[in-house]
Amino acid sequence: MSEVISIANQKGGVGKTTTAVNLAASLAQKDKKVLLIDIDPQSNATTSLGFTRGDYEFNVYHVLIGSKKFSEVILKTEIKKLHIVPSNIGLVGIEKEFYSPKKKNRELILKEKIKEIADRYDYIIIDSPPALGPITINALSASDSVIIPIQCEFFALEGLAQLLNTVSLLKKTINPKLKIKGFLPTMYSNQNNLSKQVLADLTHHFKDKLFHISKSKECIVIPRNVKIAESPSFGKPISEYAASSKGSVAYSELANVIIRN
Repeated sequence: MSEVISIANQKGGVGKTTTAVNLAASLAQKDKKVLLIDIDPQSNATTSLGFTRGDYEFNVYHVLIGSKKFSEVILKTEIKKLHIVPSNIGLVGIEKEFYSPKKKNRELILKEKIKEIADRYDYIIIDSPPALGPITINALSASDSVIIPIQCEFFALEGLAQLLNTVSLLKKTINPKLKIKGFLPTMYSNQNNLSKQVLADLTHHFKDKLFHISKSKECIVIPRNVKIAESPSFGKPISEYAASSKGSVAYSELANVIIRN
């Protein structure tokens, strides 16, 4: 059975999609069978792997409303063991479907749909939208754990309490196995005093929930890196676009930690 990991933060621009895409790619390149599910209506994870709207007819929206199965919408990527379930802007209309009076157990729709293909993959990575709406709730309800990217910039911890409360509530109610896999500092610059201060704050508050390289005290941070920013426009993960870059190395190390734990 696969491990299902959501990448979530209701704050936008924190490196959530970047983390979902590059962690999924790094895991696949380490010989793990990986499915990336894009459930963000912006569909940035889909385009980051080189797909355009014309490349597919059906997407995750059709799975969630019950007209298609996951196995019918999965796309193969250029990385041998990485598959993706694409998204589309039409997914914004899913809330109307979720909140229909006839819809029961609406928080568990994604979880039930994943069961069809769960045994085909070692890891299922879910890229959720930057909001704590029904789509993200479905993602967290379907997941074993969540990785929370936090950018090393001003207001980094803003809104974090709400997300943590949501995770805690779901754990007490519909998903007892849900846990925080870790906080991932992103957009870090060792030339920037604010970055250093945010990292220090994260270390102080969440030391045991940061990702550490082997048993050293050093934690994994995703650097502010031009190559990471460029790679989506080429439809490639950073490991394919600039394998030796600091960003690629960081995501490779994160994948090693995920596999080891």
